[in-house]
Amino acid sequence: MIRKIVAFAVIAIVALAVLKLALGLLGVVIGLAISLLVLAAMGYLFYLVLRVLSPATAARVREMIRGSPTATGRF
Repeated sequence: MIRKIVAFAVIAIVALAVLKLALGLLGVVIGLAISLLVLAAMGYLFYLVLRVLSPATAARVREMIRGSPTATGRF
């Protein structure tokens, strides 16, 4: 009887440790995803401001990021 209770307690402790580890990793993944979304939003806002203030520079930035069909052979 005592052996079953101790075994159940050990299993419960191991399960809690695994659950804490899994939720901790999930929290890290969610935090990284939110950070990435915030940085993407900041980049988009920067591009919009650049497009309003200097359309030619914004076009060059867009061409540099996307690449142009004529520039595929160049390094």
